Formats: sequence, structure tokens, C-alpha cells
Amino acid sequence: MTLWLVIPLGLLVLAMILVLSSSIDFRIRCYKHGKNDLLELDVTTLFGLIKLHYELPRLVFKGLEQGVIGKFKETGTATIGVDTVKEEQFDKERLERWRDNLQLAMKSTRGLKEWFRDVLSHVKISKLDWSTDFSLGDAADTAIASGAVWGLKWSIVGFISQWVKLKHNPRVFVKPVFQDEHCFSMELVCEGKMSVSYAVYASFQLLLRVLRETGGIGKWRKLLKRMRSEPRGQSLE
Repeated sequence: MTLWLVIPLGLLVLAMILVLSSSIDFRIRCYKHGKNDLLELDVTTLFGLIKLHYELPRLVFKGLEQGVIGKFKETGTATIGVDTVKEEQFDKERLERWRDNLQLAMKSTRGLKEWFRDVLSHVKISKLDWSTDFSLGDAADTAIASGAVWGLKWSIVGFISQWVKLKHNPRVFVKPVFQDEHCFSMELVCEGKMSVSYAVYASFQLLLRVLRETGGIGKWRKLLKRMRSEPRGQSLE
């Protein structure tokens, strides 16, 4: 009887150790060449058992009021075997809803900024490549602008390095194209990971911060209810 109890408990402990020793790996790729746009996010965890792939293969700017319209695709082993393709609109109204949700989350959680900063500090970036090719149609203007683009990109990389851990030096490229026509192409690839054990720990820390805030649980229920009631993208399947 004792043996039949020890074996399941041992397997459970072993499974927990394996889960906590794994990591959440991600890869972000942003690509633009002329009218071709692509934004990809791949997330893998539990030693590859769970995979998610998000893709925005097309972005169309419709003006300040209508915002940006994109085709959103989700695939992977964690999507219950169903791939989803939707048309999402990111307009002024949606951004305002996100802003209101963020403000409510901050009011519902004690020290949410500090918690978020601590989480980012445990993100390890193993690869950061960023290349830009462009032409302003004039050789002199292109040469001058290339220096400004260099400075801007390294300023952004420096800002990012204050929040996350860069395991290797970023590779940043700026290539001025000396031709009479305007052109622009850009590719950004970022790879990194976070340990599952810290993600679990951070989740408990977040829960404690919510419990310490007066009415935190009730406010979070209101926030989650509001988020579930928000309009979703139109399915294209």
C-alpha cells in the first residue's frame, strides 16, 4: 500500500521538477520591405511540448480614426488543434480601452510597476539583430540620415538593456542605399527566454500584491470581465 502511494508521489515530484527546470523561449521577428510587412512571435515551453505561433502578415494604415488593420494568425500545440485567422483593427478607441485597462490594473495591484520591472530583469536576450536599409532619393540626405538612424537605434538598444539582460552584444546595421528612388527595408530578430520557475514565483508575487491592495480582487474581476466583453477580431476562416 505504501509503495503504491510512493510511486505516484515520486512521479508527481519528478514532473514538477522537470516543469520548473524548463524555460519559456520566445522569438520575435519584425520585417518590412516595401509594402510587405510581417510580425511574428513564437513561444515554446516545457521542452517543446507547448508551442505557439502568432503572425501578423499584413498591416494597413487606414488613417488616424480607423487606425491599423491587420490579419492575425494563431497556430500551435496550445490552440486545442484549431488554427485561428482573424482580422484585427487597432484604432484610437481600442488603444483607449487598453489604456483604461492598464490604469485599472495599476489601481488593483500594489506596486505593479516594480513587479513588472522585476519580471523584465529576469528576461535573458540571447540574440538581437536589427538591420535597416533605406534611401531618401538623394545621396547627401541619405548619408546624413544614416548617422541619425545609427544614433537612434543604439539609443533604443541602450534603453532596452536597462530593462532586460543581454547575453550577447546586439548586432545593429544601417545600410544607406544611394539611389534616386525612395526605399526602406528593415528586419528585427530578437530571441530570449525566462525560466518557468521564476514565472511561477512571479505569478505568486503578483497574487500577493493584488491581495494587499484594498479591493484588489474585486477590481481584477471587473477588469477581466471588461476584457472578456471587448469586441474580438472578425474571423476570416
